[in-house]
Amino acid sequence: MDSSNSNSQAGMPLRSALSVLANARQAEDVVITNQGSSRVWPLIAQHPLDFHLNPSTMGGAIPFGVGIALAQPQREVIVLTGDGSLLMSMGSLVTVMAAGCNNLTIVLLDNNIYDVTGGQKTAASDLKNDYHGLARSVGFPTVDSFNDLAGWTEGVTRFLQSQGPRFAWLQVDPALADDMKTIQEPMDEQLSRIGHELGC
Repeated sequence: MDSSNSNSQAGMPLRSALSVLANARQAEDVVITNQGSSRVWPLIAQHPLDFHLNPSTMGGAIPFGVGIALAQPQREVIVLTGDGSLLMSMGSLVTVMAAGCNNLTIVLLDNNIYDVTGGQKTAASDLKNDYHGLARSVGFPTVDSFNDLAGWTEGVTRFLQSQGPRFAWLQVDPALADDMKTIQEPMDEQLSRIGHELGC
C-alpha cells in the first residue's frame, strides 16, 4: 500500500490524532509511547498494555518495540515516535526489517520540533524530508502518510490491518503546553504492570 499525501507542513491536532489511534487499537495490542506522545497519550487512553518509555530514552521507543514484538509474536505492537526521536535513530528502521517484525507498527508524529525540551526546531525542520520514502526504501511493505484528521480517521483501520511491519507518517501540530506537564506513572510500576500483562 502506498497512499502518500501532500507534504504540507500544516498538521492535525495531536490529541485528536492520538484519539483516532486509541479508538482503533485492539485490546490485546501493546502501545509504546515516547517523549511528547508519552505525556499526551495518558490523557486520552489508560490501558494495561500501554508503556510510556521515559525518561532519557529519546530514540529508544522503536528498538524497545522490536524487542516486545519479537518476544510477543502473537500480539501487535504499536510504537509512537516523534520526528526528533526518529532522527536520532534512523537505523532502527533497518533493524525492524532485519528482525522480521511483521507484528510491529510505527506511527511517526512529525511536528518539526522537540516538544519535550522547549519547542526547538529539529535539524531537519527546514529540509524537505520524505519519511514516507525513507520507510519504503528500507523495505516496509505498508507505508502511509496522513496530514489531515479526516484522512487519518478514514484510513487508520485499513492501515492497521495491512501487512506488517507498517509505517505511518502523521503530520501533527505541537503538543499543548499544559499537556506536556502530565505526571507519568513511575517506571517501576509500569514495568511491573506490563510484565504481568505480558506474562513475563
